[in-house]
Amino acid sequence: MTAFVRQHNADCTIFYNAGHVGPRHRQITDAYTHLELESLPSGGWGYLHFPLTIRYARNLGLDCMGMTGKFHTTWGDFSSFKNPAALEYECFMMLANGAKCSVGDQLHPEGEICQATYDLVGDVYSRVEAAEPWCRGARPLTDIGVMTPEEFTGGSHGDLPEAAMGAVRMLQEGAQQFDIVDSHADLARYKVLILPDAIEVNENLATKLSAYVDGGGALLASHRSGLDPAGEKMAVQEFGVQLKGEAPYSPDFLTPEAEIGDGLAETGHVMYLRGVEVEAGSSAKVLASVAVPYFNRTHEHFCSHNHTPSSGRLEYPGIVQNGRCIYFAHPVFTQYTQNAPRWCKQLVLNALGRLLQEPLVQLDAPSTALATLNQQDEPARLVLHLLHYIPERRGARFDVLEDVIPLHDTGVSVCAPGPVSAVRCVPLGDEIPFELDEGRVRFVLPRLEGYQIIELDLA
Repeated sequence: MTAFVRQHNADCTIFYNAGHVGPRHRQITDAYTHLELESLPSGGWGYLHFPLTIRYARNLGLDCMGMTGKFHTTWGDFSSFKNPAALEYECFMMLANGAKCSVGDQLHPEGEICQATYDLVGDVYSRVEAAEPWCRGARPLTDIGVMTPEEFTGGSHGDLPEAAMGAVRMLQEGAQQFDIVDSHADLARYKVLILPDAIEVNENLATKLSAYVDGGGALLASHRSGLDPAGEKMAVQEFGVQLKGEAPYSPDFLTPEAEIGDGLAETGHVMYLRGVEVEAGSSAKVLASVAVPYFNRTHEHFCSHNHTPSSGRLEYPGIVQNGRCIYFAHPVFTQYTQNAPRWCKQLVLNALGRLLQEPLVQLDAPSTALATLNQQDEPARLVLHLLHYIPERRGARFDVLEDVIPLHDTGVSVCAPGPVSAVRCVPLGDEIPFELDEGRVRFVLPRLEGYQIIELDLA
């Protein structure tokens, strides 16, 4: 089709829309001039689809454009209007992640545009226009790669892997800087590679992962990630564990030790989804053991409304570290998508803290605050995007966003590639006092009202 179009027009832009951009597009990017990421949060895509998709698509070598809609629900919703705060958030998320902006509308059969629609879009686009100098030519800075199960299981805008969505949510809430990658990516770009829950590893990928670790990289994997395609044995020897089989009990109870449990009570934490049973090798360290229940709750052995409590008996490893590699026996990322236990996120972030001592960004802020760090060469500066918007499930069908709730005195720490001469809120240019501390730039943002770009000038 592209060849046919080029017979008639050598310069027009070409994009084939299928509602979702993912690993299947890697082999056909030469047929496209750019990528358009259709993602209407209220239209079936949800608020996790765009950040997951753009963090993958932006590494395929083509310009990316986000596409939301002006509608309260989805396409064809005439005479409806997205809440202004929601449109702000959706457009500013595009800018923060390196994408251009597009807001979809549908023309009334009479051929007249709705003035109220373009007043709504225009108000947000005026802020987009003011931010453009800090977005042109910017590239994302990331230190974590997340391998998507979509490469192996497939996916669409309404059926993305729960493990990938859980990883995106956890890392965003932890202010981590990351890309979504596939097995063809250049892994050397990342200090840590995460394999969430369902990444099968064939011989070629096992060799690539071994070379990555030998080159100084770190791995974090969970559940069936790292197993061979048949699911019969651990294919990544760097984790220092051997598969024994499915965990004999479910739910069971993860009991973290010392710093892996930082921020959590020193007790067992229920793991709702069945894990696997592994045996730790002699070089590996067990960071958390699994306590089993008295019995599995069945019609033969019944207990209460939900599950049998812990017996306190520690039976098998739950989290294991071997050098720069950490393995979780449970599907913690899928679990976080399903019902968001804080302990799952805390354990993952604590594990990352063991593998990534100097993250690019640290925030002293609620987990609802999001941060992305970009860099421009001309002029030489870091560009930090901070967002604070809170989607809520006020109706039964989708999340909405109505109010902008400001944050005050947000502490920020950025790992800079060189000396920093000034820190400013832009586009207004208000300077922020800062401190330099062993390669980190520390400052306090007095007020974050929805969205703020912060410029860090490199000396």
